[in-house]
Amino acid sequence: MADIGGHSIYKIEDTTMIYIPNDSVRVTHPDEARYVRIFQNVDLSSNFYFSYSYDLSHSLQHNLTLLQRPFELWSSAAPSAEEEVHTQSKQDSFDIFEDEGLPTQVVYGLQNEPYYKYVWNGKLLERVKDIVHHDWLMYIIHGFCGQSKLLIYGRPVYITLIARRSSKFAGTRFLKRGANCEGDVANEVETEQIVHDASVMSFTAGSYSSYVQVRGSVPLYWSQDISTMMPKPPIRLDQADPYAHVAALHFDQMLQRFGSPIIILNLVKKREKRKHEKILSEELYPAVINLNQFLPPDHCIDYIAWDMARYTKSKLCNVLDRLSMIAENVVKRTGFFINRSDFYSHTLRPDDRWGDLGGHITSSGRVQTGVLRTNCVDCLDRTNTAQFMVGKCALAYQLYALGMIDKPKLQFDTDCVRLFEELYEDHGDTLSLQYGGSQLVHRVKTYRKIAPWTQHSKDIMQTLSRYYSNAFSDADRQDAINLFLQVYQPSESKPHLWELPTDFYLHQRNTMALPQDRRCYTLWWSDGILSYLPVPYDEVTCEENMKKVEVKRVNRFDESIDIYTEFFKPYELTSFDDTFCIAMTNSAREFMPKTVGVDPSPFTVRKPEETGKSVLGSKSSKEETLLQRKTAASAPPPPSEEAISSTSEDDSEDDRDDDGSVSQRSTPIKLLTESGESSHMQEDVQQLQTVKEPYGLDLAEFPAEDDLLIYKRFARLGESQHRVERTEHINLANIICLEPVSSFPEDSIYGVSPPQVDRHSRDVFESHVMMGQGQLRVLCREDVLMYREYVKNRYM
Repeated sequence: MADIGGHSIYKIEDTTMIYIPNDSVRVTHPDEARYVRIFQNVDLSSNFYFSYSYDLSHSLQHNLTLLQRPFELWSSAAPSAEEEVHTQSKQDSFDIFEDEGLPTQVVYGLQNEPYYKYVWNGKLLERVKDIVHHDWLMYIIHGFCGQSKLLIYGRPVYITLIARRSSKFAGTRFLKRGANCEGDVANEVETEQIVHDASVMSFTAGSYSSYVQVRGSVPLYWSQDISTMMPKPPIRLDQADPYAHVAALHFDQMLQRFGSPIIILNLVKKREKRKHEKILSEELYPAVINLNQFLPPDHCIDYIAWDMARYTKSKLCNVLDRLSMIAENVVKRTGFFINRSDFYSHTLRPDDRWGDLGGHITSSGRVQTGVLRTNCVDCLDRTNTAQFMVGKCALAYQLYALGMIDKPKLQFDTDCVRLFEELYEDHGDTLSLQYGGSQLVHRVKTYRKIAPWTQHSKDIMQTLSRYYSNAFSDADRQDAINLFLQVYQPSESKPHLWELPTDFYLHQRNTMALPQDRRCYTLWWSDGILSYLPVPYDEVTCEENMKKVEVKRVNRFDESIDIYTEFFKPYELTSFDDTFCIAMTNSAREFMPKTVGVDPSPFTVRKPEETGKSVLGSKSSKEETLLQRKTAASAPPPPSEEAISSTSEDDSEDDRDDDGSVSQRSTPIKLLTESGESSHMQEDVQQLQTVKEPYGLDLAEFPAEDDLLIYKRFARLGESQHRVERTEHINLANIICLEPVSSFPEDSIYGVSPPQVDRHSRDVFESHVMMGQGQLRVLCREDVLMYREYVKNRYM
């Protein structure tokens, strides 16, 4: 699915449950089969990801800052790791080459403890992680992972989007709202966008940048009752929380992981005829005010409330312009991560906005401090569009810092932004299916008010699909999630999972037992967090964090740390055309126009009909382009969230309209003149159109006489050249004076003298021929080392 620094990220495609003990000792419980069916309702082949060598539960910033810590900090942990290596069994350390006296190249590696909030099988592995070897433990995340290639004049830049869904208080749309007693909120997803120059894969030598933002439900005790079968059930507050205890726990987690400032972008409605979404804003704002009065002024929580739905209905307001202003302020405050400090793009091409950029500057680059937390009611449609605008702004700063563009600004309708928008729409559709049961209803094109008419009917179908899923299938999905995450563990002394009237008591632990320690209402943050702000506490080199890291002593050519083996897979039979780097989305192949004479830059603004997808001729993009041109000026505002009216047409009629419009565009125009030359003019116009379509050249004006004369000379030169017999002496000086541009001594279509080959190349070729004849040359030391590693990786 993606490649980051030579580390491959995989998606689970299939799983099998294997019963380990022998069947002769198996005792079958009468309810076991039913629990197995519920457990298997969690489809592991749907958006679950893992990596053998990269920690997906942490951000790129955390993983790379871990590698950049001074070696002295690991000195205390290194001896224990060496002892672990020396106490291995004889079978583990067996080496068929040990008698040859060849030294083993040993390197030290770091293995970090995963962030269990985003690990979905952490509870399942809890009982065996201290018993089995760590190679048996494969931590998986749930969410989204996508990667696309942006070609900037042939230079590959990978844009990766990773979304990590929280395993705490996880569930479906109407069954999981608000927060639990531990500060974990529903539908909490951490989205990270990574930009790196793919011409260099190594983390140490390559250029990497990342930006992180979060979405999640409003951190209050609230819910919606779906038993009434209403499309929009009323919002109710379940518990009074005058001291914002649950919000304090939630923001304490965020300060510890992301640092300060924490910026809240609240997109719920402010003005309603009947109070619905406004209830949440009236509770969240006082909670933030209450928490801020105890924080230092430099690290207070920022609260931005903006009624996005109301702005969408207005014809005078541009939603995305307002969001871009918010995004610019947010990115300037939080900054972004980059792992190199020797970029001089801001010096060579200075921009005033670069000086105002926030974050923490280190000796090895920049570090993001703080995070944007976006929410609406469902954290789906409005939230995804807002996150896209913030990500677009951050992408501009990332490309500017990497020296790819001359100013930190990206325009819509460029290949780069189209590629990024497609990534974010796939990201939004995936997260919406997981939580809401359908794809996105309102997309970026909807808020830009350029969505075609057919999009309205698709929105209606997605709304109906979401309503059906919430009403009839969410309960079974919630039971499966509770069982898979071990929120509910079967026991003889407890009622069965399907007998529980609600899972409220499973997620709210304080309802089953009195809390042993109460958090202070004024000093509501964890110990040690404030002393390191704005840098996140999880990334500082304190003693508590050092305990989570294990130093490993491994072979330099070990498969788990060898980038070459990880990326190229020399021990597998692979096809070049099927490799991930070839098959991934490419801006030049998918978005750049296929006509000659256009600017190949992915930062050039293009018209909708000029995109590569419309030129390739996919039916859906053709329909969309035609409808955009017809209805751009008179398109009505998109349907609101409260009432969506059907304006769809029959599919067959759309097909006929599309075919008719294409045929009209390719039919030559009939010009009637008095002299009766209509047929001749008709042929000329048809030729001009057929030339302009593939080549992009306008030949309305006839070429000049001088140009035609030069072309005729060139054509005759070619004819006379091919008429020369092979035995006749060719004197190029008598034909035309040309300077040779080839490295060969003779340059002719008939004879070419062989190039000069050096002695080393001759030896390599001769040894290759001798090997084919069965004669082997003496192996050098490098060959023995290479064969040794091959045998160890292949057969041992």
